[in-house]
Amino acid sequence: MSSQLPAALQSLAPTLDKYGYAAVLVLVGLEGVGIPLPGQIVLITAGMYAGTGNLNLILVLLVGLLAAVGGDNAGYAIGRYGGRELVLRFGRYVFLTEDRLAKTERFFERRGGLVVPLGRFVDGLRQASGIAAGLARMRWRRYLLYNALGSAVWVLVWVFAGYLAGDHIGALYRGFQQYQPYLLAAAVVIVAAGLTGWALKRRAAHA
Repeated sequence: MSSQLPAALQSLAPTLDKYGYAAVLVLVGLEGVGIPLPGQIVLITAGMYAGTGNLNLILVLLVGLLAAVGGDNAGYAIGRYGGRELVLRFGRYVFLTEDRLAKTERFFERRGGLVVPLGRFVDGLRQASGIAAGLARMRWRRYLLYNALGSAVWVLVWVFAGYLAGDHIGALYRGFQQYQPYLLAAAVVIVAAGLTGWALKRRAAHA
């Protein structure tokens, strides 16, 4: 299978060949705790494996979602119950520096709940947003809702990208990276419009 993958994805092939779904669970889950691992590359590669029949598509989606939500919520627990001192003490071993954490916290303060679902698509935010939400003491149920929604979309996008694109995935991924700011801006507008409409309907219903 590895010989059929684009060069950028071939480094993951031996791991997926040997461990399959367990590799998806561990690598995507650990990324959510703050460790800088290539979670979306893992999902793309697993999607390509599903496209060739080496893995089951439904299981890849379920394991990816479980790993993303589980890892992010573990990060949330670390931030909320361990506190900033613990995060910084051990974060340096996984490149979660004080500066990187501070940038995530500032972004979190400005954008609030939008950071949780949309941050899944931004390197750096994806790894640290759960910890930042815990440090900010965001209500867990609210965090879980936003996180589950964002994780579901993130897993679907990247698994199906690999599943459907096949040999063209390298060009597709480079295109996403190039236009990522514009795509995220459009997503922010859509999500904000949806939340505003929902809030207005809810207010009208209680008027």
